[in-house]
Amino acid sequence: MTIIIGLVTVFGLVFGGFMLSGGKMEIILHALPFEGMMIGGASLGAFIMANSFGMAKKSAGGLLKAVKGSKWKAKDYTDLLNLMFELSRLYKTKGILALDEHIENPDSSPIFSKYPKIQKEHFATDLIVDSFRMIAMQFDDAFQMEEVINRKLKKHHHEAVAPAGALQTVSDGLPAIGIVAAVLGVIKTMASIDQPPAVLGLMIGGALVGTFLGVFLAYCIVSPMSARLKQIEDEDGAFYNVIRDIIVAMVAGHSPNICVEIGRGSIPTSMQPGFAEVETAQRELAMAA
Repeated sequence: MTIIIGLVTVFGLVFGGFMLSGGKMEIILHALPFEGMMIGGASLGAFIMANSFGMAKKSAGGLLKAVKGSKWKAKDYTDLLNLMFELSRLYKTKGILALDEHIENPDSSPIFSKYPKIQKEHFATDLIVDSFRMIAMQFDDAFQMEEVINRKLKKHHHEAVAPAGALQTVSDGLPAIGIVAAVLGVIKTMASIDQPPAVLGLMIGGALVGTFLGVFLAYCIVSPMSARLKQIEDEDGAFYNVIRDIIVAMVAGHSPNICVEIGRGSIPTSMQPGFAEVETAQRELAMAA
């Protein structure tokens, strides 16, 4: 939603100010298809050369994600705390063997099935079940567990923000590509130097549209989209930090309630449930069990 509001603001104020100051859109609209084809074609070709097809596909998905916003909402964090409480409580009271059906088959687990959004998110589910598998193999050092999970999170985050980096590379090159298009326009103008000043003025104005378009696309559209995508990936990464903190606290021997409270402290403030809300949910889950 913020992307849409921003785009409307940018286009409205930039071109509105241009027209209110006496600028004529006819010159821009006449040159736009040709300058846009050169700048867009050069940018797309450079992007294809610089990235694999897999990265190009991820970048296209990243643009959509930048518009949609963060994957995880406040309710999802509450669901995660409830899920981790149920798993850690089962582990604490009945041992690791009681978790076998949930670890080996999370897709059919009655506990995971209560939280379908988390269940369908492969990285979150794999992070949870792989951590419990390590605990089942007697990997019970809290510091080493934290280090192992941190490496997984670092790898995942590096891959998640790669599309944002690819888009930022395009943004960095757009002003120079706009100059290339403008220079070609100047070359065309110089070949028509015998034309009247009014005609030359229109041709030079059309050439300058290339410079404008390159800078406009770079700093008003592509770069903000890249920054927003990176911001979203950083926000979504907090979800996995909660899993890490609860797992580490559990390995350290804390009770399920304490583990969940430690995890709750890692949730971004805007999405963090209150202590009483979490405690009430835990009491209801314990009674249902």
